[in-house]
Amino acid sequence: MGVYSDEYQASLADPNVFWGKQSSAVDWFSTPAQVLDDSRAPHYRWFPDGRLNTCYNALDRHVIRGLADEPALIFHSAITGTRRTYTYAELLERVAQLAGALRGIGVAPGDRVVIYLPMVPEAVMAMLACARIGAVHSVVFGGFAATELAARIDDAKPTAIISASCGLEGTRVVAYKPLLDAALAKAAHQPLHCVIFQREQLRAELVEPRDLDLAVLMRPGSFEPAICQDMAATDPLYILYTSGTTGKPKGIVRDHGGHAVALAYSMRTVYDIGVGDVMFTASDVGWVVGHSYIVYAPLLVGATTVLYEGKPVGTPDAGAFWRVVSEHRVKALFTAPTAIRAIRKVDPEGKLMASHDLSSMETLFLAGERLDPDTFAWAAERLGVPVVDHWWQTETGWPIAANPRGLEPLPLKPGSPSVPVPGFDVAVLGPDGARLPPGQEGAICLRLPLPPGTLTTVWGDDDRFVASYLSAFDGYYLTGDGGYLDEDGYLFVMGRTDDVINVAGHRLSTGAMEAVLASHPAVAECAVIGVADQLKGQLPRGLVVTKEGFTGDAAALSAELVALVRQEIGAVAALRQIDVVAALPKTRSGKILRKTMRDIAGGTPTAVPSTIEDPAVVDALRPVLTNQHTPAQR
Repeated sequence: MGVYSDEYQASLADPNVFWGKQSSAVDWFSTPAQVLDDSRAPHYRWFPDGRLNTCYNALDRHVIRGLADEPALIFHSAITGTRRTYTYAELLERVAQLAGALRGIGVAPGDRVVIYLPMVPEAVMAMLACARIGAVHSVVFGGFAATELAARIDDAKPTAIISASCGLEGTRVVAYKPLLDAALAKAAHQPLHCVIFQREQLRAELVEPRDLDLAVLMRPGSFEPAICQDMAATDPLYILYTSGTTGKPKGIVRDHGGHAVALAYSMRTVYDIGVGDVMFTASDVGWVVGHSYIVYAPLLVGATTVLYEGKPVGTPDAGAFWRVVSEHRVKALFTAPTAIRAIRKVDPEGKLMASHDLSSMETLFLAGERLDPDTFAWAAERLGVPVVDHWWQTETGWPIAANPRGLEPLPLKPGSPSVPVPGFDVAVLGPDGARLPPGQEGAICLRLPLPPGTLTTVWGDDDRFVASYLSAFDGYYLTGDGGYLDEDGYLFVMGRTDDVINVAGHRLSTGAMEAVLASHPAVAECAVIGVADQLKGQLPRGLVVTKEGFTGDAAALSAELVALVRQEIGAVAALRQIDVVAALPKTRSGKILRKTMRDIAGGTPTAVPSTIEDPAVVDALRPVLTNQHTPAQR
């Protein structure tokens, strides 16, 4: 770990010097003389006297430096069959036109714009257009329920909302405009205008004078294209909402300067992506992964980014991702482990993978949920490239722990996202706040100050920022995840701290049990939750989904799995109830809703999260989780 170790130690020893050097990767209108302002700790600010524009760094400067005719954005819709490539010059022209239109309808620097769009190029253009004129965008996942959308509208108080007539979810056409209208009927705050992108699959009725047609606004001559607004590095770039424990969504705030510097750094060191490379991030712009690695990071370094509309399976088959890689000569694919598990479930032998030319692909990056060793091994064997697990959060905006492929590729360890990324001082703390020795599990925390690119606060609520993240351990950010560092400095993330259960005084990780279940050749996906028990305090319960084509007996499989956990972890695990189910409830980003299942099993009243992909899955699981079923109903 020579190169990595030197860079990591330098980043912690003197963050001012380290990040001052990294700031040269972006273009500044006014170069910062100060790197870190710690005068208002724990509210740290990076590059406080610097001025720049994120859109300028993502588009204009590349056109100026000779990349005008190089591909910036490839739109690949597996649902409609559309393929469209935008060069840097074309994307800049459209973004400047949209930015001018937004300014023309009353959006000023500092105003908020809610973006409620499907995975179409207009979503990328809207984000960049807001950045161009200094407006603060807040992307809400397309198709979100009206109540949740209304809550975000009331919190962000947007001057304008950009939406679409509809989105496409597999074979379904989802009408967005009625959801938007219903949200506005619930919201106390009302925007000046709603800008609607009319899709041919379903056109929406516009309400004058509030609603405006995007195509009309984008006509040449309608508005003067906008130049880039000179922004302070500390000005907010976007708000991205994440679920809050109080029920009120938390608006994570990202700034202009630190965000641009950090993402450019991550592309060079973690992803090994630069000018001329193609990156395919199979996520959604409604999630942080889409913000960072579909939209901003690839464009900041002059690479080509793929915007994909579709699913990993079913649009039309489990070869959808490999088709994108082959068609567009993708160098790096970034997706969630659940997507790979879904592909494996349908195509366990990888036959659809083998039918495509994947020779351009050098790395598969996975994040968003714990990568079980079995899925890691399957993908590595079938693809023949490094499978890089890495770990980060909405709040951090870029990886906390990863294998630095562009800095110094390190040996991969199944079950670990490798090592802390330079800038992140990762510590595993015990209840007393003391750092724990290697191998001992505790709360994963990050010593302050957090590096550039991480959240600066919670929108409109500095106190909530401190209470939610900085109050558990003095001088540390609490990630909410538990795990340990091994003797080599590799981090092992075992799951959310509330996924550690206490069985008769023994603290057990449900993540460790899930890893054992996932190793069984018949298991495609699994989850282990803790449920209350009068005798032992808590007991684990397992739920597994079998691979496509499994014809064995469910009861026999459950018995095998119980025995396997006992063999690998020991009788102390006390995992005796494992149900074979058709599907597990997930968010649209692929995370399994363990807390929802835990609440149902414990009889706690719970509302199904708005982020759920298919509410019917929860309904089907209720009788299983509450033991009100027969084996045939599982």
